[in-house]
Amino acid sequence: QVQLVESGGGLVQAGGSLRLSCVASGNIYKLNTMSWYRQAPGKQRELVAQVSPGGNTVYGDSAKGRFTCTRDNAKNTMYLQMNNMKPEDTAVYYCKANVEPYSTGARDYWGQGTQVTVSS
Repeated sequence: QVQLVESGGGLVQAGGSLRLSCVASGNIYKLNTMSWYRQAPGKQRELVAQVSPGGNTVYGDSAKGRFTCTRDNAKNTMYLQMNNMKPEDTAVYYCKANVEPYSTGARDYWGQGTQVTVSS
């Protein structure tokens, strides 16, 4: 079994910063691309950022220039540093990881999500 646990969400004022963390644990042989998604009420889930094992990143349009996605492979942990936050960043933020467990094929796993609220 593979578990993804997000933390770091909360309430912040517009212009402020938050740092999210996602820790992967369990039956992990290879931890491939890790991603942050978010879903606001009434909207579809959207990609915020993703990072490869080598540190290559891809950002969604909403994150470019304000958010930074990194990972610590030794800790099986991904981070999302969010700066200059806006009310439209309010959403539940989810961690997704492509994981290859021992003795089975790779598949995507999702965390439970962490709420981020930005007040104006």
